[in-house]
Amino acid sequence: PQVLNEIPHSVTDFTQGLVWADGRLFQSAGRYGQSRLQELDPETGEVIREVALDDQYFAEGLALVDGRLIQLTWKESAALIWDAETFEPDGEFSYDTEGWGLCYDGDAIFMSDGSPNLFVRDAETFELLDTIPVTLEGQPVPQLNELECVEGDVWANVWQTPAIVRIDKATGEVTGIVDARGLVTPEMAANWANGAVLNGIAFNPETETFLVTGKDWPVMYEVTFEPVQVDQ
Repeated sequence: PQVLNEIPHSVTDFTQGLVWADGRLFQSAGRYGQSRLQELDPETGEVIREVALDDQYFAEGLALVDGRLIQLTWKESAALIWDAETFEPDGEFSYDTEGWGLCYDGDAIFMSDGSPNLFVRDAETFELLDTIPVTLEGQPVPQLNELECVEGDVWANVWQTPAIVRIDKATGEVTGIVDARGLVTPEMAANWANGAVLNGIAFNPETETFLVTGKDWPVMYEVTFEPVQVDQ
């Protein structure tokens, strides 16, 4: 990643999902008793508005689908639906796996549960349409976490690692790996064991840049992903 800008981020926001939409930035923050849905100022990182979830929920991935924010929960089998303009609740979907990451490509929803699979779901009903195994050189890639849909690819954080993988959404094949170790400061590394790992990807199609952050990180980075030559 090539860093273009740094935006402040709250060290008490346990980032589980990050979504950019038409100049607006939404975040799902997790942990039991601290989970919430937020809209952040994309320039300052300050909270514009937020709503707290009931203590029974551990918030996870987030996607914006036709004016509604869909927010996964970790073990509660509930995808909470919110009106994006009012943050008023608008129902929920259910599923039978854990909930980790979520993104929407304009046609379907892609979901992760920590396994080496992407689950394709109907954008209106959340019905499971397909399961796509994710592989790198033929081997499964576990711990897929926060997701971002960008054209024909799904970008995914790999939990507990400083890596982001680019996945061909048609085949499940990993076609690129982002080495984000350079974004992790010594202070962040010292908090890694407490769960403050890399997590959170949002794509801005207007600038063709990504916002990348982590759980309880003090910063969001605006970056581009630049190819490098790797010696074999």
